[in-house]
Amino acid sequence: MTQPTICPKFEKAISLLSQRWMALVIYQLLLGTQRFSEIQSSIGISGKVLSDRLKELEHLDIVKREVIPQTPVLIEYSLTEKGHSMEPILRTIENWSQDWVNPESKVSAD
Repeated sequence: MTQPTICPKFEKAISLLSQRWMALVIYQLLLGTQRFSEIQSSIGISGKVLSDRLKELEHLDIVKREVIPQTPVLIEYSLTEKGHSMEPILRTIENWSQDWVNPESKVSAD
């Protein structure tokens, strides 16, 4: 009996969402356009990691970075259409977690 193969696109999508902080950054931006410091303080992520995640999401056309020319320069982040299309997935995970995840239980990193 042959083992069914996982669709490469599905595998890539799961890999993206399972990167540490990635889904949380997208989830935070579902609330609307935000500045770097707002995202950072909302989810408690280090500046370096957040910068790396935002760059990757921008490269994947999930997040849009807008530079507003003023003094000081203002940079805002928002979801693209591609990013907003992830909302049903993240809302489903959110709903599932409300029913099934105990915040006190440890999650293994196996």
